[in-house]
Amino acid sequence: MPQKVTIYHNPKCGTSRNVLAFIRERGIEPTVIEYLKEPPSRNELQSLIKRSGGTARDMLRAKEALTEELGLNDPKASDAKIVDAMIAHPILINRPIVVTERAVKLCRPSETVHEILSTK
Repeated sequence: MPQKVTIYHNPKCGTSRNVLAFIRERGIEPTVIEYLKEPPSRNELQSLIKRSGGTARDMLRAKEALTEELGLNDPKASDAKIVDAMIAHPILINRPIVVTERAVKLCRPSETVHEILSTK
């Protein structure tokens, strides 16, 4: 049975395009979610964060100008505040996020996607 993979993807992002290419090179056709067009719901985003083993801050695009404008680089900014901002402004979600049965991972740098693809 083929491995089920989902990628939260931004086609304008080189890293995201590279990860998508790595997945396809493995013979896997993933479910591609262009999260700027189809943002995850609050529950989906919180589930992705929890399954990744990280925090909302780990999934935040820290270098996005809006991150600074909203004060999200402040170490005191709570996960709830960060998630609220990411729901309101999906551009703040870092990418690409890859989901497999094994794990959820923000795949930066691109090669880290190999860590969660099955070896079958």
